[in-house]
Amino acid sequence: MQSILKSPRQGAAAALTAALLATSALTVAPAAAYAVPAGGYADLVEQVSPAVVFIEVTTKAQNDPAPLPRNIPPQLRRFFEDGMPGQQGPLQGVGSGFIISSDGQIVTNHHVVAGADTVTVKLADDRSFEAKVVGSDPMTDIALLKIEADVDLPFVKFGTTEGLRVGDEVVAVGNPFGLGGTVTSGIISALSRDIRSGPFDDFIQTDASINKGNSGGPLFNNAGDVIGVNTAILSPDGGSVGIGFAVPADLVQTVVADLSDDGTVARGWLGVNIRPMTEEVANVLGYDTPKGAVIEAVSEDSPAAKAGLKRGDIIMSFGETNVVDLRDLTRAVATTEPEQSTQMKVLRKGEELTLDVTVGKLDPKPA
Repeated sequence: MQSILKSPRQGAAAALTAALLATSALTVAPAAAYAVPAGGYADLVEQVSPAVVFIEVTTKAQNDPAPLPRNIPPQLRRFFEDGMPGQQGPLQGVGSGFIISSDGQIVTNHHVVAGADTVTVKLADDRSFEAKVVGSDPMTDIALLKIEADVDLPFVKFGTTEGLRVGDEVVAVGNPFGLGGTVTSGIISALSRDIRSGPFDDFIQTDASINKGNSGGPLFNNAGDVIGVNTAILSPDGGSVGIGFAVPADLVQTVVADLSDDGTVARGWLGVNIRPMTEEVANVLGYDTPKGAVIEAVSEDSPAAKAGLKRGDIIMSFGETNVVDLRDLTRAVATTEPEQSTQMKVLRKGEELTLDVTVGKLDPKPA
């Protein structure tokens, strides 16, 4: 049976909900023991559940399929297209999220709220609030919401993804299939997964059961910290088969900090087209394995051009980041503040050069 990678959302349309698998988990991992608590997960769940919310979105119907997001892999496209034509009336969908501050800041997935006309947040105690979308980042699939309450709200803390190990226990809390608060447990199955959904792929893989409606929900470690946001699953039929993916908490915190500032994420821009190093070139240079990013083209008047980069140069490091593959360079540039000066180590015809570059600002593109 062929497995299909799905980046789902029980989202704006009922039909779209059936087509897109909504999964998300945010988990945290401080330096704590990762064994299953002696008394089970009941105490942890009681502690964190009040901060996990259920999100309902309403979107105007479309008679024709909406344009597909540019960063969606080809194998996902039919899940955006199936069932969309001919929809009439308001479309509704559900997702999950979690409160990160007592004044009502909430994290969820971009794909949960993208294009929504109204966003309603329901707390575990059944209180409901209309939410404002503070900002949303399609490149990492993270969104920040805000609700106004007359009392302090329960919230959860982010942990760090440093020190996470394959086999660590995790707990996911969310709103699968619109059922309401549901808890599942499992382990970290893999780290730094690239599922080819975008330049920031660095997912935590888990076997904790996550399904449609879990998108935007938190993945917790045994200390009750959020270590990731559940975002996608691999499934042949739309249901959980034990392969889910969460955006790591360290990346989420960086994005949320940017969104809370002005609703946008500022990313660095270099202005080059790159390709991987080949084994043949690596052998000539004396490397055991191919590493580095080979420049195919340099945009005119770009930061790269001003720094003196040329076609055929091989970027070996950018700032403190050693460039082993293309993702290393993409992330390093994107996470550099625009207008910041950085050093690069470059190989040019076998000679190592050190160049200074002042990165530009990446123009945001529509999702």
